[in-house]
Amino acid sequence: MASQVEARVYDLRRGLLIEGVTIVWMVLEAAVAISIGISARSGAALAFGIDSLIELGSAAVLVWRLRAEFGQQTPARIEIVERTAGRIVGGALFVLAAYVVLQSLASVILHVEPGRSHLGIGLALAALIVMPILARAKRSVAEAIHSPALKGDAACSITCAYMAATLLGGLALNAAFGWWWADPLAALGIVYFLVREGYEAWAGDDCCNDDRCETS
Repeated sequence: MASQVEARVYDLRRGLLIEGVTIVWMVLEAAVAISIGISARSGAALAFGIDSLIELGSAAVLVWRLRAEFGQQTPARIEIVERTAGRIVGGALFVLAAYVVLQSLASVILHVEPGRSHLGIGLALAALIVMPILARAKRSVAEAIHSPALKGDAACSITCAYMAATLLGGLALNAAFGWWWADPLAALGIVYFLVREGYEAWAGDDCCNDDRCETS
């Protein structure tokens, strides 16, 4: 029994460390992406940055959830907070998706040409490397402590990697060929992931029991 308790404490601390790394990364990712989105008039980069802020909030909730066990919070209380947080995050993602659609359509209609951003390309490449690593680590802890919330957070990290790939495509096409329309098109591509991630956050545990939360 003692060894099982020690193992769970170890896994909880490992989860807190991973979420701490996630928070640091999301702060940097959001700051860089939003600055690029504003300076280069890139709707895709701006959407990516705002999504990073939302995921930052999600990571903070997961820190609370993991720490709750150390504070002897009841499972019922943890469940209530997880579901409430999921609804808040999911709603925010739906609002962001609607904003991205309107912003992208306005960019196309008004012919707003984004600037070329090599820094944005570098950020997208970095996210493509970092996020799958974080996702795999989160899923490992989630399976160890049987946490649907952390499993869902791992799915969010994989979604972030998909979004980074979409952002990279738009920025690279604009930088290489001057295809200004590739940026709003990439932003609309990100909407798909925003809606899917929003649905998963809103649905909570039920959604995270299916294959969409698989990261391996």
